[in-house]
Amino acid sequence: MNRFLIILIVINVFCGALFTKAVAQGSLQNISSVNVDNLSNQQISQLLQQAEKAGLSDAEVLQQAQAKGMQADQVQKLQSRIQSFRANSAGRVASGADTSGSSQRQLNYKPDTEDNDNSRKDLFESLKPQIFGADIFKNKNSSFQPNLRLATPVNYIVGPSDQLNVNVYGKSLVNWKLEVSPEGTINIPGTGVLNVGGKTIEQATALIKSKLAANNYAVDRGTTVQVSLGNIRSIQVIIIGQVLKPGTYTLPSLATVFNALYVAGGPNDNGSLRQIEVIRNNRIVRHLDVYDFLLKADQKNNIALQDQDIVRVPTYRTRVELSGEVKTPALFEVLPGESLQNVINFAGGFTDSAYTARIKVSQISDQQRKLTDVIEADYKNYIPLRGDKYTVESIINRFENRVVINGAVFRPGIYELQTGLTLLQLIEKASGLKEDAFTERGVITRLKPDNTTETISFNVKDVINKTVNIPLQREDVVNISSIFDLRDKYTVTINGNVRRPGVFAFAENMKVEDLILKAGGFAEGASTNRIEVARRIADANPNSKNSSVAQVFSVNIDGQLKPADANFVLSPFDIVSIYSLPGYEKQKVVKVEGEVLYPGSYTIKNKNEKVSDLVARAGGLTASADAQGGSLKRENIAILGIDKNKTDSTTVASERANQANRLKRTYRDSTNTEDFQLRNNFVGIELDKILKNPGTNGDLLLEDGDVLRIPKQQQVVRVNGQVLYPSAVVFDKSKSFNDFVSNAGGYAPRALKSGAYVVYPNGTVKGTRKFLFFNSHPAVKPGSEIYVPRKPESKGTSVQTILGFTTGLASLGAIILGILSLNR
Repeated sequence: MNRFLIILIVINVFCGALFTKAVAQGSLQNISSVNVDNLSNQQISQLLQQAEKAGLSDAEVLQQAQAKGMQADQVQKLQSRIQSFRANSAGRVASGADTSGSSQRQLNYKPDTEDNDNSRKDLFESLKPQIFGADIFKNKNSSFQPNLRLATPVNYIVGPSDQLNVNVYGKSLVNWKLEVSPEGTINIPGTGVLNVGGKTIEQATALIKSKLAANNYAVDRGTTVQVSLGNIRSIQVIIIGQVLKPGTYTLPSLATVFNALYVAGGPNDNGSLRQIEVIRNNRIVRHLDVYDFLLKADQKNNIALQDQDIVRVPTYRTRVELSGEVKTPALFEVLPGESLQNVINFAGGFTDSAYTARIKVSQISDQQRKLTDVIEADYKNYIPLRGDKYTVESIINRFENRVVINGAVFRPGIYELQTGLTLLQLIEKASGLKEDAFTERGVITRLKPDNTTETISFNVKDVINKTVNIPLQREDVVNISSIFDLRDKYTVTINGNVRRPGVFAFAENMKVEDLILKAGGFAEGASTNRIEVARRIADANPNSKNSSVAQVFSVNIDGQLKPADANFVLSPFDIVSIYSLPGYEKQKVVKVEGEVLYPGSYTIKNKNEKVSDLVARAGGLTASADAQGGSLKRENIAILGIDKNKTDSTTVASERANQANRLKRTYRDSTNTEDFQLRNNFVGIELDKILKNPGTNGDLLLEDGDVLRIPKQQQVVRVNGQVLYPSAVVFDKSKSFNDFVSNAGGYAPRALKSGAYVVYPNGTVKGTRKFLFFNSHPAVKPGSEIYVPRKPESKGTSVQTILGFTTGLASLGAIILGILSLNR
């Protein structure tokens, strides 16, 4: 019999392991029954977390869902749910929500070793309905380890390898540590052998007392005997059936059924949580219902196990699914005699938005499913059947007694539709009309019985005067416009010499002086005697070429902005222009650098002050000055496109730099050259001729910001660009252009010889000229810079290029033949 039982247990364990593996692999593969509408936000979050661990993007998650059998419409719903989840959590997540990228960046997830193990699980396990209570044995924080430091339970069964601590104190004083032999006996010194195996601690204590009393120990007459456990033995428990890891386990003798189930991984997907059997000596001694612990914290059947006990988890009999608006949607196991109301209680009841009057049930018939509705009165009478799927829907997102008022009332919003509520009463509930309400017309948007809308217009004044009385209906939306909603926003503009020019809000009876105050007052040098106000006109003659496009007024005001009776009143959209005084001038500063007696900054005295006058004010040139190399640097405002009226030097400098960089990039892109030096801010002058003949055309008038620089005698020529070794070469008047290039290593392979040019010290530039097949390079002076640009990238020889080249050769040949014939 024992041998047969052992063989049966081995077969059961083996088959259970195979079945568990098959369930773990097969049941998680197909997700065709998943309804995305019934998924909670927590399930969507768990899905995305699993995707992060696997390094999958949202698009890859959707592909896998379709590959595992999810219906196409459900895949689209899942995509919408994921996008909605990303959008709602964007404010709480530090990283960006790029749904096309890795989810790990979006949720800022850092996987660890444990997560990598969990990532091997089915990605969509969180989408499937969870078995209620199954996770209690998978939670690391709920290990159910027995407390080995508790006081010895009086019902503890003594067995082999236990150690009994026997303390005798009073008239007799001894302390024995007695180990229980395999035969279940202990040997009490001076007393003999006593059989305690299979006895409870309470029974063993009574036997020990009797044994000691029989051997002249004064027990109960001033001497006390206390028996407790020392070392706790281990027991072997067999766990079979529908568990994740069936087998034989060695546990502490204080272990309970929950301890055993935890070490075995708990019931698998087909295991029962409510009819777990504890088999001892070939008979069932207890049935354990995990729901009692989960719902009522009742552990009366979580008994302590004994050696060779068998814990058997059978398959479930009836399991139903409850989803939708319940607090804990899951799969629930139902025992005979339990009703739908019990299932609802298992789920924690309905949510606040649940529609409780009726529950939809999807049942299994002979060959297909059918739908049934269970009304609330039958919840306690309806007996769940295998495979039932219950769906609790949410209440309808609509109101049975709502009206809305918007617009120019003091308290716009949603109001209760009371019996007989009229439009006037609703306006009074909204605290009345605002002063800016447009009283000529209002609109009611009404929902018709077929859910289409219609508009009902009314005169607001008639409603207020009780001439018209309009009863309201459910979902009516009343809109009363403001006069400001029905026109453009009125503004006025002020430009010119004020401290803060710009656009300002218009107000009735606003005067020019009021607008000037809003703009911070006059700027320095503003003229108060000639102010122009430009006004729109609405009666222009479209058939006349000379028709006016604006009406312009000239206004003179008090410079102190004092109020006066004749102040000019502004109209909406007027443009006020403040001009400068005719003779007002700001100081203009120029600078002299280099070889003059008194270099520095000078203020222009006269409008006709010229370069020669500036050199004279600077004391003239020094003995080492190179007049031919004198240069004038002037910011080319026209090229850079900067407003000359701007006074912020930082802004002007920034715009100059930005524009210069754009010009530089444009030049590089078009010519494909390198190391381009922008020189549009140099004016080529001949200072030596200017100083010889002051006042001639070359003697330029000075402008604000000019910089005149006179260098020392120059002795080198710089060679840059497409040369082998850009460098500075000592000037020698006997050297030609090509000699200087040769001193810099010669032309580079990509050099554009015909594009070479020379920048002279005074800022002028001369380029290479072409005559037939020959290049005519400009002369080189001391202090000059030779620059050789790079050839543009070759785009191949087109047919047009070849034809043009051939035509050119033919024309040249014809010219040569003509010359030869004339010579003859």
